Formats: sequence, structure tokens, C-alpha cells
Amino acid sequence: MGSETAGAISLSMADLAIATSLVLVAGVVSMALRLGLGRTLLLASVRTVVQLLLIGFILEWIFSLEDAIPLFCVLAVMVVFAGRAAVGRVERTFDGIFWRSGLTLATTGLLTAVIVTAGIIGVDPWYKPQYLLPLLGMILGNSLTGMSLCLDKLLEDLDLRAGTIETDLALGASRWEAAREPVTNAIRRGMIPIINSMMVAGIVSLPGMMTGQILAGANPIEAVKYQVVVMFMLVASTAMGSTGVALLTYRRLFNAHHQLERQAIAAKKVL
Repeated sequence: MGSETAGAISLSMADLAIATSLVLVAGVVSMALRLGLGRTLLLASVRTVVQLLLIGFILEWIFSLEDAIPLFCVLAVMVVFAGRAAVGRVERTFDGIFWRSGLTLATTGLLTAVIVTAGIIGVDPWYKPQYLLPLLGMILGNSLTGMSLCLDKLLEDLDLRAGTIETDLALGASRWEAAREPVTNAIRRGMIPIINSMMVAGIVSLPGMMTGQILAGANPIEAVKYQVVVMFMLVASTAMGSTGVALLTYRRLFNAHHQLERQAIAAKKVL
């Protein structure tokens, strides 16, 4: 059993081993219904433990440093992996999709994180790892989901509706007039998950930061205040991320002569 420490109950390795039984429930379901997910569940479980333990040791080391250089190296790695994840599940692609996603994530993610740490929470310095790393992690995790959905919808519409779009362009529509509906629909698609989360926060689900702070012994009202900041932070970053990547994609696929470069859109195998 866990031992009580200041603020939270400390878990032992034996406690984590017992928690493994929760994963076994999913394994039993997979076996009983012949879902074929046993190997995937095993791999996912091992990766979860290894990756989280690794990041735990890294964070412990970074938190003990006063130098900002290692911190920003970690942030750069996070952005790169987030950019890859954002485009990894998109069914269509084009040259430059990765750097556009990475640039959007880096710009909107850091901007939102700085506003929260420096302007709202008042952290000094604003890049204090204890605050910046977890906040940016949440921002990137939510933004990449919205951006992935946005990109998937936008490229699908531009590909499947190319004939209609090219007809509009031939009849004198500007590239923005022809692309506005696909772009806005794509941004709307990217915003749906975070809006759904906001709609049920506190009723259906207790969000992650709030739950974590309560488990750590924080006053529930203070935990709620932080969670409100987090939810608004996430909706802002998702909106900026989806809009930014949609506009960068629009600029790439519509040239200065108001033509849709449909040949630049290529289907790819979803991993």
C-alpha cells in the first residue's frame, strides 16, 4: 500500500505492480472476444511505463537545474515529436506538412504557455520548468489532436471537392473565396474535441490537473481555479493551432495565380 507523505500518498513499485491487473482486464476482454489486441496492449503498457519513468527522471534532473538551455532542448524535442504525431494519422499529405505543423505548434504553444506562466500565474522566471514543462505538454497534446483533425478534414475536402473549387476559381472567385468553406469547416472540426471536453468538465469528468492537485492535497477551489485556466489555455491554443496550420496549408495549396495545386496532395498509408 502507498505511504503517506507531505501532500500526497507515495506509491511503491508493488502498488504499480498491482495496478497492472487493471490492464489485464482489457487483455481478458481481448482474448474472450478475439479482438487480437493482446500484443498491442502489452506493447502499449510497456511503452507507457518506460516512457513515463524516463520522463520522470528527466524532469527530476531538469527541475534541479537553473540553466535554461537543457530546458529548451527538451521543449524542442517535445515540439518535434508533437509535430510528427499531428501529421502521423492524416490520410493525405503534401510536401512541407511536417514543418508547417511543427512551426504552428512551436509558435502557438510557446505563446500560450508564456501568457499563462508570466501573465496569469506570475511565475518568475516565466520559464521555470516546474510550470512551463507540464503546461506546454498539455498544450501540445491537445493542439496536435485538433491540428490533426483539422488537416485531415481540410486535405480531404480540397481533394474530393477539387472540381467544385476549380469551377469557382474559373468563374472568377479568388483563392480565399474558393477555399473559405473547406478552411472554416476544417478549423471547426479541429475545435470539436476541446469544446466537448469543456462542455462536460466537472459534470461527466474531473479534468486531469484538477484531479492531480486534489490527490496531492490542494484545496478543491484552488484546484478548480487552475483547471479553469488550463481549459481556457487549451481552447485558445487549439484554436490558434488549427487556424494557423489551416492557413499555412491553404497558402501552400493555392498559388498566387488563384489556382488549386491538387497534384500536391498525395494519399498516404495511415500507420
